[in-house]
This record gives sequence, C-alpha cells and structure tokens, in this order.
Amino acid sequence: MATIGIRLEDKNRWERRVPLTPADAAEVAAASGHRLLIQPSHTRIFPDDAYRAAGLEVTDEAVVADVLIAVKEIPAVLFRPGGVYVCFSHTIKGQPYNMPMLQRLLDLGATLVDYERIVDAQGRRLIYFSLHAGYAGMLESLRALGLRLRARGRETALADVKPAYEYADLADAEAHLRGIGARLAAEGGRPLSIGVAGYGNVGRGAQTVLSWLPTTAVDPDELPARAAAETGPAPLLVTVFREEHMVRPRGDHPFVLQDYFDNPERYEGRFHEHLPHLDLLVNSIYWTERYPRLITKAWVREAFAGGAEPRLQVVGDISIDIEGSVEISLKATRPDEPCYVYDPDTDAGADGVTGRGIVVMGVDNLPCELPREASEHFSSVFKGMVAPLGDCDWSAPYAELDLPPHLKSAVICHGGGLAPQFARLAEPLARHGGGPR
Repeated sequence: MATIGIRLEDKNRWERRVPLTPADAAEVAAASGHRLLIQPSHTRIFPDDAYRAAGLEVTDEAVVADVLIAVKEIPAVLFRPGGVYVCFSHTIKGQPYNMPMLQRLLDLGATLVDYERIVDAQGRRLIYFSLHAGYAGMLESLRALGLRLRARGRETALADVKPAYEYADLADAEAHLRGIGARLAAEGGRPLSIGVAGYGNVGRGAQTVLSWLPTTAVDPDELPARAAAETGPAPLLVTVFREEHMVRPRGDHPFVLQDYFDNPERYEGRFHEHLPHLDLLVNSIYWTERYPRLITKAWVREAFAGGAEPRLQVVGDISIDIEGSVEISLKATRPDEPCYVYDPDTDAGADGVTGRGIVVMGVDNLPCELPREASEHFSSVFKGMVAPLGDCDWSAPYAELDLPPHLKSAVICHGGGLAPQFARLAEPLARHGGGPR
C-alpha cells in the first residue's frame, strides 16, 4: 500500500483547483487500497470537510506521501530523495524559471510526472484544463472588447459580460451571454470581427462560448470582404485560423502540415494579412520559438505609424507565452486586473483598457476562474490514473517502471536522470539549472 498525498495550492490567491474531487478521491482509495491524504487548505474549491465527509484523512502529512500530487508546481523545499511528484511542472519547453526546480529533482534522484505529457499513442493529451481555459479566456476577451469599445465611444452589450469568476457556473454564463446576444442583435451597426487562432481544446472552449452569441462563421479567405461590410446577418463574425492560414511555404513547395511541424524554417508567417480585418484576436495556439509569430512588435509599430490606428482593439492571449506568438504579450496578468494596453511607442503596457495601443488580455491561470467545473472535469479523467502511480515500484530503473504507456510518457526525470524522451532538456538545464530554488 502506498500513501498518496494531495497538496494544497498556494502559487497565487486565485488557485482553487484540485486534481481530485472528494468523491473521486474516495473512489480511488476504496478501489486501490492506497492511503489518500489531503493537505488542509482554506482556499480549495472543495473544503476540507468535504474530503472528511468522503472518509479521507486531512493532514499535513500529505506532503511526505510516497506520491505527492498537485495542480501547479510543487515547491522544491518539499522534495525528498526518491520522492514522486505529479503536477503541471512547466519544464517541458526548457522554461528557464523552472530549470532549478528540475535540477533539484535530479539531484535528489526524485521523479517528476507532468500532466501535460500524459498522451495517447498519437500524442494527444488525455488530461487537461485547457477546455476551461478556453471558456474563461473567451469570456474575459469579450468583456475586454466591450470595455475597450466603450472607452472609445461605442456602446455595445459586450461591455456587460462579467469576469469569468463572477459567474456561478457555465450554465449561468451561457444564460447571461444569450441575453447579451439578443441585445447585440438589436444594436445594429458594423459587425464585430473575431478571430480564433487554433482549434485544439482551448480553441474548442472559446468557440463554445461564442456559440452562445449570434455569430456568422467566416472563412479566412472571405474575411477581408465580410469584415468590410457595414451590415451583416449577425452582429459578430467569427473566423477560425488553422496553420495554413498562419504561414506560407518559402519557395514553391506546397503546404504540408507535418512538414511545417517538423521543418518550420521552410515556412514564413503570413498572419499579418488577417490582422487588419479583426476587432478581436483570441490566441490559443501552442508555440515555440521555432515557429513564426502571429503578431510582432514591428507590425504594431507600423500599424500605428503616422497617427494611424488599426482596427484590432484587443488580443485575448490565452496561450500567454511572454513575448512569444503574440510578441506584445509583455506579462501575465491576474483575474482582478486582466488587461493592459500595449503602447508601440514606449514598448510598455499600462494596466486597463484605455489609451493608445492594443489591449492585451493575458491572464495565465484562466481555469482558476471556473474552479469547480474545471476540477470536476480534470478529476473525472485523472482518477483512473492514480492507482497505477501508487502501484508502481519507483525504485526500479526507468526502463523497468511498470506503468501504462500514457503515464510512462509523462515521466520527465527519474532516478537522477532525464527520461529518454526528455533528453533535450539537458541543454536548458546546463544553462539555467543553477541549483535548488
């Protein structure tokens, strides 16, 4: 029998999610025979008493369990020799700020399992909060657009969209947005053009929220003409962009998606062609520095040159890679202050939605705004993975770990070394490891 601990979340005051709900945790304990311990928390969306009522132990001993599970990164001070830690570690891109954490795990011969790499045989993620990031991110982006337009003299019902965390649940948000949609339809005026970059789980969540409003789907090739129209069948135009709309081949070879993934240097960015026709861009793509950006600082400077102003008012950067796919995303924000205005003249951001420039909504923990439903969705999938983590003999070498393939693929490091599939992290570790945090 192993002990499995659920750690409290304390990365910021908004983090209220849990990896296992009380009911699912109790189900795991009963079915597996493992001892589940819950660290006390005053902020968790499911209170301590809910876990006690489910028959679980609530104790600070959770942090010294054989397997310690959390949502966000676990502080390095809690790492123990040979311990097993399961979380979103934010290490798999070689993120410099978490290389010292990864180095500490290596130094202790501990194991790190990252939810982001729990994937099937086709590499598709099996467990995620990204759908709820899409829900919350689109709500925040629509609100930002409404407030920005109001600040610029155009009243629209979108200004009455609430912050995502103020809705009781998704049903409450849907009912409210359907009412706002009816008012939008009666307003008249030029339709607002919304672009969604990406079509994965985040993009699906964003599109779900848009489906609660009166919209017209527009193909990217039709966007210039449709966005220029003074009237339309619906107050909102929605365009979803895929990779072939974001880049073009260099030379005369055709666009091939897998070739683009494998050889991005053979392609150049073309997303700037779409930006003049959008009022709001919602970014949900996965990006690394190998790939072209959607928005560059150079494009923004040119768009504002000579006193000109682009149509684009707001970027809802759900992906929020700092100065990444959206180069004007200078910082991550929090739900109570979600937006800032990027000024191309100063290359700086001013909190709020007023002033010259483009508004950026950059909340980096969006699922926190819908903590109960996000947790219930995550837990419903993860509960089936907990028993194998407790059953595993973690003293064995990596090659002999008795884990299902989808869990073994998520082992970042074990026994003092990087797992073979993450050997590429050796280089960022060498540059940024820097010892324990």
